[in-house]
Amino acid sequence: MSEYINNQTQRQETLKGIIRQLHAGASVEDVKAQFAELLAGVGGDEIVRIEQALVGEGLDPDQIKPLCDVHVAVFRESLDDQTDPQTIPGHPVFTFRAENLAVGRVLDNVRAALDSYKASPSEATLQAARESVRKLQEYEKHYLRKENILFAYLERYDFSGPSQVMWAVHDDIRALWKKLSALLDAGPGEDFAGFAAQLDETFALLDQTLRDMIYKEQKILFPAAMARLSEADWGEIRAQEGEIGYCYIAAGRQWQARVDPREAEAQTGVAPEGLIPLNVGALSAEQISMMLSALPVDITFVDENDEVRFFSQTRERVFPRSPAIIGRKVQNCHPPQSMNRVQRILDDFRAGVRNVAEFWISMHGMFVHIRYFALRDAAGAYRGTIEVTQNIAPLRALEGERRLLNEEA
Repeated sequence: MSEYINNQTQRQETLKGIIRQLHAGASVEDVKAQFAELLAGVGGDEIVRIEQALVGEGLDPDQIKPLCDVHVAVFRESLDDQTDPQTIPGHPVFTFRAENLAVGRVLDNVRAALDSYKASPSEATLQAARESVRKLQEYEKHYLRKENILFAYLERYDFSGPSQVMWAVHDDIRALWKKLSALLDAGPGEDFAGFAAQLDETFALLDQTLRDMIYKEQKILFPAAMARLSEADWGEIRAQEGEIGYCYIAAGRQWQARVDPREAEAQTGVAPEGLIPLNVGALSAEQISMMLSALPVDITFVDENDEVRFFSQTRERVFPRSPAIIGRKVQNCHPPQSMNRVQRILDDFRAGVRNVAEFWISMHGMFVHIRYFALRDAAGAYRGTIEVTQNIAPLRALEGERRLLNEEA
């Protein structure tokens, strides 16, 4: 056993050394010639563990991304021989793979639409090309489910480095299809030849990058996920997919998670001691108070008896509030001339006539947006009203765009 462990450790260190050589500039051909026998047995999950180990040793995932395709090229022959994990309709991996088959056809359609437009430029062929790219962008849902659900579960098993690299490539793909869409929306202008060349160059890179990502999913990500996640994990992932949705296909129903009731109970359980269970997650009373106080809106909660039960204490209040109003009828918290409007809103909420009422006013240099929302329980019964007030003057003044971390340091 000790010899096996030592051999496994030595093997991983050798494979890590291969990755380091690639990062140092070694060619794929040189590495494959030097380590042919070792590379023959490498699977997708082993590549994941190597990359994760290198990240754990301090390698920045941003340094892996530019060479990710090189890693795959070195191990490709072995990956091609790897059997893909078998699943049935309804399993998240089956759905991901079905979307990948569909997006391949969508890419073919984009190529055909672009070729048709270049061969016969007209408003009709240009519009068809635009529509084909918009269809391609529906694939965004595939990436959103990966990033926000699958990656979140993999991180529970210390799988984060490879997923960070994939996410960065997703963003590259998004930038490319946005660029292609912007080119088509702008049209050819006076230089049709130059415009056609830009379309070809942008689509070629988009097509290659997206198809390469499909290969990495099929041969690396999905096998790694199947090896790590439990049946209960997959069941929870399946339950959350509908919130984001699917592209090109409808998820099947044949697969159902088979979970031991004791395991399910351990998974759901109750909130840890000192935390308040919520619809999603659990927080302490202090965390809830801090969160509500940090929001850039004033929040007031009125219960089903029209009594004020809570208001947030934000840094910059729009309307004054004092603890004396807690337990007070909300009608009495407004000037007499406003009381009828307040009562009508509450009556409408209680009767189910509407669920939202909103107003906006200018005052003291602010543009104040006031919204009331009816709160209803699972049975649909009226349980109170929440008032949300915000000075949106700074928002109305915004122009252009600011990307994440684009501000001055």
